[in-house]
Amino acid sequence: MTCLFKRFCNNIVCTLFLICVVTVSVANAKPAAFLQDFQITWSDSHITQFDGGRAIRLLLDQNSGCGFSSRNKYLFGRVSMKIKLIPGDSAGTVTAFYMNSDTDQIRDELDFEFLGNRSGQPYSVQTNVYAYGKGDREQRINLWFDPAADFHTYSILWNHQHVVFYVDEVPIRVYKNNEAKGIPFPKMQPMGVYSTLWEADDWATRGGLEKIDWNKAPFYAYYKDFDIEGCIIPGSTTCTSNPSNWWEGVTYQHLDPAAARLYRWVRMNHMVYDYCTDRRRNPVIPPECMAGI
Repeated sequence: MTCLFKRFCNNIVCTLFLICVVTVSVANAKPAAFLQDFQITWSDSHITQFDGGRAIRLLLDQNSGCGFSSRNKYLFGRVSMKIKLIPGDSAGTVTAFYMNSDTDQIRDELDFEFLGNRSGQPYSVQTNVYAYGKGDREQRINLWFDPAADFHTYSILWNHQHVVFYVDEVPIRVYKNNEAKGIPFPKMQPMGVYSTLWEADDWATRGGLEKIDWNKAPFYAYYKDFDIEGCIIPGSTTCTSNPSNWWEGVTYQHLDPAAARLYRWVRMNHMVYDYCTDRRRNPVIPPECMAGI
């Protein structure tokens, strides 16, 4: 068990949280090599491997971005990567890390999208959830650290109860399974794991007001410590319902009190956009927002 002390302060109150993170993987286990679980899908000349394949660099220039995907698809589990984002002026760029069912009309998808910034502005991360082809569920937070200065861990936990997005084990988004209330939840389609680095200056930074400065190119993002634990599909027909899968355990079916406090702290102090409260886009509150996400 590893105990991490984190101090979070706002303008009024400084609160000390003690987070005890139970390490699921074997201690001191050697990180998986990139090509063990992943393959390059787009512009292999723009992806460079380091440290015996246990770390990679993605490159974006005026010629191309790049991307990679997992070799397998999974139905429930947890995926995690350490990423160091583009430093300096990265306006107009998007570094994406997501899961996708790769089905055209009824796709399921779970997104991290890191939106580039002008130097000195906060780095924003946007999350989105697609279920049975319906998306438009964006939430956006400003990160409370410089994600380009060092590696930080970004994770997606996906089980029958909820989807949780984590930054350094701090939950930043929870999407609950509210199928009992008629709200779609991604549980039928296996998903692969993907990442891309690309130009999106028509929307990525301040709604497209800040354009990419190609004089700052090339842009680099770094990845390491690739970790996927989940049910490979096709595979055992009992895999997804097997209670021995740790991600389906009681501990992972809800946020514990310490995690719930951190989640509230993120939403109160760092959330800058929530589709649930955007009355211009959603004059009628989306049903999952009323049900509690």
